[in-house]
Amino acid sequence: MAKYENGINGPISGKIGQVVGASWKGIPYLRSLPKKRTGKISNAEAANRQRFALAHQWLKPLLPFVRLGYKGYSERIEGFLAAKSYLLHHAMALENGIWEVIPEKMLLSYGTLSGPKNASVNYSSEQQELIFNWDNTSLEPKEQQDQVMLLAYQVSSGRIFFQTTGAFRKTGEDRLAFHPAEPSEPVLVYVAFVSGDRLSQSNSEFLGAYLWE
Repeated sequence: MAKYENGINGPISGKIGQVVGASWKGIPYLRSLPKKRTGKISNAEAANRQRFALAHQWLKPLLPFVRLGYKGYSERIEGFLAAKSYLLHHAMALENGIWEVIPEKMLLSYGTLSGPKNASVNYSSEQQELIFNWDNTSLEPKEQQDQVMLLAYQVSSGRIFFQTTGAFRKTGEDRLAFHPAEPSEPVLVYVAFVSGDRLSQSNSEFLGAYLWE
């Protein structure tokens, strides 16, 4: 059953015939009911479905990180959906008919804040932690209170180790507990910054894919 909200001229909510009224972030819209597929799926359609499925699967473990990293991406999209859009448009490639994610092209955080300078990472097997360093010289007063965002991602196992409100930018160093699930599986490492008021963030920087035991 459909209904009008806020009077007869308000937005439609619900089903009317072959049309459904809904809203997203307060924006009303109409969509048609899905039609049952009867024809054969083309190779192009199959590849496109694989592309979308891969993007969703690759990003799903990163939800808590990209939720902050893509906060305020645009007026209509942020968080996971914004990260997925960026991945689909900027960080995927078709290789021998199969879609692949290009980690070094992916941003797990997107924004106008200044990014990390001369960032690096090392692994301490004794302490089982990743040690991040970055240049903390010549900072603007406002930058000093930015906090580091750290992430290590083992894709095949879907395991992530992360911190979204780490050490202040002025410290130049932070550590992240890390226990690799599979020593033979590469670890993708990213770093970014978020402002102290959590209203803006920097683009992330990909520090590399590593094999640590």
